[in-house]
Amino acid sequence: MSTFTVRPARTRDVRGIQEMLEPFVQRRILLGKDLVVLYEATQQFLVAEDSEGNLVGCGALHVMWEDLGEIRTLIVVDEWLHHGVGRGIVEGLETNARTLGLSRLFCLTFEVDFFSRRGFSPIGEQVVDPDVYSQLVRSPDEGVAEFLDLAHVKPNTLGNTRMIKSL
Repeated sequence: MSTFTVRPARTRDVRGIQEMLEPFVQRRILLGKDLVVLYEATQQFLVAEDSEGNLVGCGALHVMWEDLGEIRTLIVVDEWLHHGVGRGIVEGLETNARTLGLSRLFCLTFEVDFFSRRGFSPIGEQVVDPDVYSQLVRSPDEGVAEFLDLAHVKPNTLGNTRMIKSL
């Protein structure tokens, strides 16, 4: 297996990100995203590419609040699983989070062991104070609704674990 590099996504990567995402959407592991939504989020993404420039993974950092971000759309193509790609992407996203001044990262995942090894823990009930909750609940973003564990997103997230890490 050759080496890989992790770098910020470019607009030319977006269609490749969507191609990596689609099999996970079909298996109901990740929620689908329209192409326009992916383009709008280009600056949130890091991608991993092999030595020939093929995308082998991606992940995004979405800012949710002053101190809180979410790791979302973390994907590693099957042939590159267990070669450090996911770890490399998460480490890059954590660096970006620290640069932005975030002190906590959230994820919603089936990959509990992977995220546990990276310092994430399952979330308890009260993860933000009531004032912040009252602001976050106004967000139209589905990821924020998942973080808050709102009832209307539960049909899409059954089986996922809400996890958080302090940076």
